[in-house]
Amino acid sequence: MYPARPVKDAFLVNLLSVLPRRRLSRWMGGLVRLRLPGWIRRGIIRWYVGHYGVNLSECDGDVDDFPTLASFFTRALKPGVRQVAEETEAIVSPVDGVVSSVGHVVDGGFSQAGDLLVAAEELIGETGKFREAEYATIYLSPKDYHRVHSPREGRILGHRYRPGRLWPVFPAATRKVQGLFARNERVSVRLETDLGEVACVLVGAFGVGRMTLSFDSVVTNMGMEPADLELDPPVAIERCGELGRFGMGSTVILLFPAGSVAWEVAAGQAVRLGERIGTAQPL
Repeated sequence: MYPARPVKDAFLVNLLSVLPRRRLSRWMGGLVRLRLPGWIRRGIIRWYVGHYGVNLSECDGDVDDFPTLASFFTRALKPGVRQVAEETEAIVSPVDGVVSSVGHVVDGGFSQAGDLLVAAEELIGETGKFREAEYATIYLSPKDYHRVHSPREGRILGHRYRPGRLWPVFPAATRKVQGLFARNERVSVRLETDLGEVACVLVGAFGVGRMTLSFDSVVTNMGMEPADLELDPPVAIERCGELGRFGMGSTVILLFPAGSVAWEVAAGQAVRLGERIGTAQPL
């Protein structure tokens, strides 16, 4: 008898393959930005909190303080609820989430799930970068805080936006769709750090096509062509300074120069914003 999980995975992926994922994602995005009647909005948020187990005590605001569902999904945290690792050598988590995979980029590829690989150059939309590198992939579930922060202090050099598909990024899809992260809508934030250039890649997903950045006006899943931004001069960013936001949950991929990080997390491990996930290894 075949294992149940592969059968379920195949069914889910086949079902999603025939749906107009981009159109549905835009429709969902428009809906969550509507100013619904208060009793409807509050009811939906309370259902969402209970269904997904959102910790409202950490939110900067209560159910009544969010004018739209989108403002709730991109909610801020209360000051001080996340402690940022202060050790000079610390690499910190840019998000709340679960580590999907972590390790080395070898010959330009790294693990998406099991034997499925992602091409680093396709992911970031630039050749000649990160063919040998250190990487960490972190999945944000619907219950998680949806803002993305810098894993290291430095300067923002710009970003590379690449339109694409909107496959979901939950495990069933990442186990079945080859190169999913490099096929989906994504924006790669380029950071200059003491370890060299670092990429923090925000990957869109079904229902999460809309991503925004804190230092530029780009809004994804709006029919844009591929675009690169070079900041002149670059913008200083502190450790855990905000880089961008997801409309809901999705995935962040970190790429560091080869040999510059000793990771201290493993696949399946939950992490929180600001938590130490690696040690810098100056080159």
